[in-house]
Amino acid sequence: MAATPASASVETPDLDPAFALHRGGKIEIRSTVPVRDADDLSLAYTPGVARVCTAIADKPALADDYTWVSNVVAVVSDGTAVLGLGDIGPSAAMPVMEGKALLFKEFAGVDAVPICLDCTDVDGLVETVVRLAPSFGGINLEDISAPRCFEIENRLRDLLDIPVFHDDQHGTAIVALAALKNAARLTGRELGDLRAVVAGAGASGVAVTRILLEAGIGDIAVSDSKGMIYEGREGLNPVKQALARDTNRGGHTGSTEEALEGADLFLGLSGSTVSEQAIASMSPDGIVFALSNPTPEVHPDVAAKHVKVVATGRSDFPNQINNVLAFPGVFRGALDVRATAITENMKVAAANALAGVVGDDLTATYIIPSPFDERVAPAVTAAVAAQARADGVARV
Repeated sequence: MAATPASASVETPDLDPAFALHRGGKIEIRSTVPVRDADDLSLAYTPGVARVCTAIADKPALADDYTWVSNVVAVVSDGTAVLGLGDIGPSAAMPVMEGKALLFKEFAGVDAVPICLDCTDVDGLVETVVRLAPSFGGINLEDISAPRCFEIENRLRDLLDIPVFHDDQHGTAIVALAALKNAARLTGRELGDLRAVVAGAGASGVAVTRILLEAGIGDIAVSDSKGMIYEGREGLNPVKQALARDTNRGGHTGSTEEALEGADLFLGLSGSTVSEQAIASMSPDGIVFALSNPTPEVHPDVAAKHVKVVATGRSDFPNQINNVLAFPGVFRGALDVRATAITENMKVAAANALAGVVGDDLTATYIIPSPFDERVAPAVTAAVAAQARADGVARV
């Protein structure tokens, strides 16, 4: 199903229900305490507020108890890689960031503030977020183009003592790992039995590859627009050089489709297309995660003729790999224990918890729960909080 051209909607916004829903924005700030009279005012503002400010000045950690900081996340974007729309700028990115903030609140009770920065310089963006950080308990990076997003996240993680999480990378990775664990279980295999091919070496492709390596995937190879990534290939940036070093034990040097012959898993995160013939060449009981939106790398009905399990990024097919299954619970868990970071173990714990929600109801068309399953966020929250304590990054 093709996306409706943006120009068609803009010409008749009053007839488009999406415009009606967005009028005036999708979120607001509300007070949590009453201001009914002078006594309330004197406590909420001056002079009562001064006593709280003085206490925090003496002991900064009290801000977690006496301000909103411990339950609020900044959703930060520069608008350079928004959904499938590309570099549309900070103003046009705001509806997506508002939507992210809405999902934080609806699914996990986390307050979130959308911040779209008119800055694409890595140094400037990092400096800006660091300056804003005292107002937040966590930073959710969103829709920042690769490879800049890798450096931005890494530098912020080094500079800040609060969770920093690039959802395009790690949210996708967590949900993909959860779904793959169940797909492997359905076909009677372990992750270590699988050979995977990942199409796409952007933010999500790299993160999915990394989490699958961490989880013990049997072998995994990654392709970009120029073909398979391998050691010795010219023109690789540092991120792809690291991928070449850590992946592709089979030494594939051709195209994605050539590498798919005999593979157990295809994971598409590229926006490219893969032929039916290539899918048919995969191993028996193959698994296809065609996650590009709005058009998957291969139509799920076509893939289903040749493989055991198919997942997409779309809500109109079974097995939607949707980041909303991960990021609300991940941040809820991290905030609840006032974590200083989100570790790799915390991400894997989130994936394990998410996979566990499916339980004995596992089928080829149900390897991952719905975002509206009320068990999801509590399960992910509890797993992330417990792992933060185990990893020594929890403060409470």
